Amino acid sequence: MASGVAALLLLGVVCSGLVAGEVAMDCCLDKSYKMLPLRILSDYKIQEADQGCDISATLFITKTGRILCVAHPSEREWVEKHIKLLNRRKE
Repeated sequence: MASGVAALLLLGVVCSGLVAGEVAMDCCLDKSYKMLPLRILSDYKIQEADQGCDISATLFITKTGRILCVAHPSEREWVEKHIKLLNRRKE
């Protein structure tokens, strides 16, 4: 009987781990405050701490496809300006 309960508990843990894995997202774990040259950037995403990630940050995507984690727009004026200029490029 105890082995049956243990098997059910193990199955529950495995299933919940699979479900959690399906909604996992890539998050910046650290961020830089160093200004990046706008000419190397092609796009961006905003990461909010209250939406599944530990920290708030900006993910800048370079023209070569690299993802660079930098300060949130509310933390650095240059980040906000870069975002506005990238948005203008898309128009």
